[in-house]
Amino acid sequence: MPGVYLSYPFCAQKCTYCNFASGVFPQALEREYLDALSLEIARLCPSQDVWSWTPETIYLGGGTPSRIETSDLERILTGIPGRPWREATIEAAPGTITAERAAGWARMGLTRVSLGVQSFVARELARTGRKHTAQAVASDVAVLRDHRLTNINIDLIAGLPGQTRASWRESLAWIDKLDAPHVSIYMFEVDEDSRLGNEVMLNGKRYGAPDVPSDEITAELYENAVEELHRMGIERYEISNFARPGFESLHNLKYWRLEPYIGFGADAHSFDGALRSQNVETPREYVDRIRRGDSPRLDSTPAHLAEERFFVGLRLSEGIRPRPDEWRRFEAPIERFLAEGLLQKNGAQLRLTDRGVLLSNEVFAEFIES
Repeated sequence: MPGVYLSYPFCAQKCTYCNFASGVFPQALEREYLDALSLEIARLCPSQDVWSWTPETIYLGGGTPSRIETSDLERILTGIPGRPWREATIEAAPGTITAERAAGWARMGLTRVSLGVQSFVARELARTGRKHTAQAVASDVAVLRDHRLTNINIDLIAGLPGQTRASWRESLAWIDKLDAPHVSIYMFEVDEDSRLGNEVMLNGKRYGAPDVPSDEITAELYENAVEELHRMGIERYEISNFARPGFESLHNLKYWRLEPYIGFGADAHSFDGALRSQNVETPREYVDRIRRGDSPRLDSTPAHLAEERFFVGLRLSEGIRPRPDEWRRFEAPIERFLAEGLLQKNGAQLRLTDRGVLLSNEVFAEFIES
């Protein structure tokens, strides 16, 4: 069954590494946005009884959706059928979780919380703009578990300014200490969409840019995380995602398996199995369109499913099972990557090797260009 993604792009501060369409906006716009989000959901169908499908997963991303008042969040979720959902995730910034919020989340059907920790090391956090401490994260986890929200993800970033092998081990040790069931490990990528990435590209000095680890060290940190998490019983099931058995993200698996989902809110994406669409990016334009009675969606474009099956499916540790026509179409790159040790074949199944994971962008680009 399809999933629902809800975008809440509002944050208390813009982190230096962030390349998402989120940030700090006027408080009045946040209130207008919540009203517009409820209205977009309601306009999909005037009644829950006439939804043509019932979602089984919900994901509230951002931004910092944990900032949303419980009453406002309940109003938004009421418009979505299927409660209790198989999985309902909310992204949260450490330090924004209270007992009242956790109790409200559990009461309204949320089952999973993704904590944007990024690092447990104080000096690394300070350079990114984050305000929390390792102890604050531990307190948040305890509060969530007190309210039966035990399906918890912790985000970490490898490659932050000033990060060392020793400090990375310190962050990974906290995963063990907190007994986290799910961990996301992202390797920092230099691009112009984040302040830190842009500063690195310009050879600037701000945001700790000169102290960003090399690509080689960042890759080493990632590989170290794979080994340490395996020792803890947390296995990689997607390039950036690791879980104890049974705690894999059901919603995110839809993206990698090309299952349908619908997005609501600014910059939200949707996929119906054949077409991809995206809402307008900025909260202001999104609110204005909803108020005028216009659709917030930009033009739909056909999905290139053959290419996308390789691009997103190979992200999964299980890999993909190409059809006969796909084996023929991509025979040249498949054979080359098999010979180079970037792909491996197990019967009809094709997957990345450990080395292929580190060079995955090069592998994916070949299939997209074919």
